[in-house]
Amino acid sequence: MNILHLDTNHSLLINQLAAAGFINDEDYTSSKQDIENKIHEYDGIVIRSRFTIDKQFLDKATNLKFIGRVGAGLENIDCDYAATKGVYLISAPEGNRNAVGEHALGMLLSLFNKLNIADKEVREGKWLREENRGIELDGKTVGLIGYGNMGKAFAKKLRGFDVEVLCYDIKPNIGDENCTQVSLAELQEKADVLSLHTPQTALTINMVNETFINNFKNPFWLLNTARGKSVVTKDLVAAIESNKVLGAGLDVLEYEKKSFENLFTDSKMPEAFEYLIKSDKVILSPHVAGWTVESKEKLAQTIVDKIKKKFC
Repeated sequence: MNILHLDTNHSLLINQLAAAGFINDEDYTSSKQDIENKIHEYDGIVIRSRFTIDKQFLDKATNLKFIGRVGAGLENIDCDYAATKGVYLISAPEGNRNAVGEHALGMLLSLFNKLNIADKEVREGKWLREENRGIELDGKTVGLIGYGNMGKAFAKKLRGFDVEVLCYDIKPNIGDENCTQVSLAELQEKADVLSLHTPQTALTINMVNETFINNFKNPFWLLNTARGKSVVTKDLVAAIESNKVLGAGLDVLEYEKKSFENLFTDSKMPEAFEYLIKSDKVILSPHVAGWTVESKEKLAQTIVDKIKKKFC
């Protein structure tokens, strides 16, 4: 089988596939149109998020048997149309779930202990102890929306704290020893912290909007290591200004391109984003929650294992 690799990944991916008898070609620079002109020559594609695999692309890929996406989500692939073509879809949420869980916990503890503020002030020669008095995670209720690989990883990280962990998910009966599954209404009634672990779907785009936020009984902290378009940024800003949201840790943003490689589609900075970057109640990172040295290897290994299991 001939495989076309469209993004650079850990070297083990190509090395192990080659050892298993697959023929590997690499093209990390050609335009999407140029790739479409030759994609009929390949049985498989390995991609991260370089471009969207849409109907037009799939129609050109007449011999395609699988797409391996080195990451968790498949929103940049027309999954329904791929299924009609008999194309097998492979993703690797197992590969970076631990990294995401650790990143979410790091953001939460940093917010609670004002580490971003304190670090900046000390570097400026300020020594403000009372102003930087933090709060403790113990005794809080943490609500998770989405309880798949990422949500479960975060819940596992929380086991060392004296917290109540609740989750809401559209799938039934997925709670476990680390988390109690509840209705969305109960989660919004009890949560002090909300952490998002959902894929990008029609149900999750713009999910966290003014109405959603105001349905929480108590002011809460927001973490988003999932997908940026799940949060309406201007509504989040309004909630931070009113203290309905006490602080936010955002690894993903509404404004990201589909490739996740760039932030804005044009040079104009949205007003709501200007607020975020100036607010000391917000911690930002550039979509790297699952982007560790270890996860790079784990993601690649997961894709190799799934390809070999299906096609060897």
